[in-house]
Amino acid sequence: MVEDVQTAGEKIKAFVIGDPVSHSRSPIIHTHWLRSLDITGSYEAITVKSGNLPSFAEALKSGQNGYIGGNVTIPHKETVFELVDHVDETARKIGAVNTIWMEDGRLKATNTDAFGFAANLDARSPGWDACGKAVVLGAGGASRAILYALTERGITDIHLINRTASRAEALAARFGPTIKPGGMEVLPAALEGAGLFVNTSSLGMDGTTAPDLDFSTMTSGALVTDIVYVPLITPFLAKAQTQGMKTVDGLGMLLHQAVPGFAIWFGTRPEVTDELRQTIINDLELHT
Repeated sequence: MVEDVQTAGEKIKAFVIGDPVSHSRSPIIHTHWLRSLDITGSYEAITVKSGNLPSFAEALKSGQNGYIGGNVTIPHKETVFELVDHVDETARKIGAVNTIWMEDGRLKATNTDAFGFAANLDARSPGWDACGKAVVLGAGGASRAILYALTERGITDIHLINRTASRAEALAARFGPTIKPGGMEVLPAALEGAGLFVNTSSLGMDGTTAPDLDFSTMTSGALVTDIVYVPLITPFLAKAQTQGMKTVDGLGMLLHQAVPGFAIWFGTRPEVTDELRQTIINDLELHT
């Protein structure tokens, strides 16, 4: 795909765009891979205001800004739908785009969040998808990628819990009858006998409070995971650990979702290593 835009040996340039975007760890991830794989390329964070997004997309299509593609983050993940030439089925189902690239003269788009979520659990808790019953907390934008990942893995008993039940109901309607929506009042009952709990909400992020849940009613060997990674051990994970449950933090999702984009832009599929994980942890500790 890279050859469609740039000749061999030429520096390949990629980006992450958003507003704000300075908090993004994506430049650290991709620069780590570029260096470790000895690839001549760059990856940078670019602040793009909403009003400037159409002109940025046009410059990308024309080759004026010299980029092969990049990541898209808040608030552009839905707006970019109207600016690309092709959106794949994964992004359409999730309803958001996070990865774009030029191929055969067309600007294409996908979403790698569902892949990142599943790949993280595959790496850190193999067999997680034999959970039977899953409970997902939160019905915001992040939840859609998680629901997509769960349904793609064939999990058919998914309880979607949200503080505003109507939002959970709307999202359940999007993904079909395997999703059972409800408000916070049904969360304790939903946890009973569940093999997987996923927090996709902002509860517990950056030191905010989170409800004190009882994970002990879940099945033996159940897994509790959180897509929040600041802090690395969220209140939900801390409580689950005190109750002897298996846990997986959200940092791996961030790392694994970056893999497909790097492969598209730079032509080599990188690996998520312990060294990369520690690099990001060090940066988190430095800036939080």
